[in-house]
Amino acid sequence: MAKRSHPRRGSMAFSPRKRANRQFGRVKSWVNNESGEIRVQGFVGWKAGMTHVLLRDTNPNSNSAGQEVRKPVTVIEIPALRILGVRAYGDSPYGLQTIGEVWWDCDEIKETFPELFRRVPVRKEHDSESHKEQLLNSDCCEVRLIVATNPKSLSAIPSKTPEIMEMGLSGGDLSSQLEWSFEKLGSELEMNTVFETGSQVDVIGVTKGYGWQGVIRRFGGKLQSHKNSKKIRQHGNMGDFGTGYVRKTIRQGGQTGFHQRTEFNKRVLKISHPEEDEITPSGGFLHYGEVRNSYVLIEGSVPGPAKRLVRFRDAVRPRKKSYPVEITYVSTASKQGA
Repeated sequence: MAKRSHPRRGSMAFSPRKRANRQFGRVKSWVNNESGEIRVQGFVGWKAGMTHVLLRDTNPNSNSAGQEVRKPVTVIEIPALRILGVRAYGDSPYGLQTIGEVWWDCDEIKETFPELFRRVPVRKEHDSESHKEQLLNSDCCEVRLIVATNPKSLSAIPSKTPEIMEMGLSGGDLSSQLEWSFEKLGSELEMNTVFETGSQVDVIGVTKGYGWQGVIRRFGGKLQSHKNSKKIRQHGNMGDFGTGYVRKTIRQGGQTGFHQRTEFNKRVLKISHPEEDEITPSGGFLHYGEVRNSYVLIEGSVPGPAKRLVRFRDAVRPRKKSYPVEITYVSTASKQGA
């Protein structure tokens, strides 16, 4: 008699399935582009909701080439970021190590961006000129910007405390990147200066959390038979007698959702402002409200619920072919189900 095939039920693709440390993701690597122009490699925004657009299929090899196709899109509000500082890294036997930092003048922060001190204490003294010389004369291997979000400009976000994070730089040599960064201290950074329409980005976010869930909901296992003498919503056994303990590969109940996830090669369809093209649907976005700042349309879905902070970066493994974007219609119909 042939051996019966019995594959494992339920994916163990992501492990460990534990809660993220914070509500926005962490970028673990940046692309090393050899472009001549110096540019920032990332941005952040708040997820407002989803809608749909009609765009013309510009892929000549597609069956629907030249026709209008319907695509779901995610609307993300992207107010300008504030450039706070510059950080340089050097090589060490244990990986990248911070060499030094140059921060924006504290007095100017108090005048133009006082909300920052909700997140960090006021610096008593910081000699920026000496720190600049230190970085220019150091043997650094990577330069990154320290930026802060501006949630005060959003009406949908309850927290008005800025988040501080790093952004990678590409193009030019390290000394020119440092000089370019020093000139940008204190200025605002817009997304349309970072990414273009049609470009590919990686979206990093934290998924919607569901708390503790059983093994059936958490791993998608099969329910036990109605003839089972014990519980139905659990697996048959927890391992063999000889081992004496439960292996970590055994699927059990636990934390579900609120995990950091990265989606690769999401296409930027449009970057605009409500004053030019209104995007808020009738009645507002569910659980979000009205979009008042600049926004970006990302093709497809994005991890996380409404009001979740998501991060963008240059695609680390982009598709070879890209086609121009030609949007003919953006839906602003009500999302209230009426």
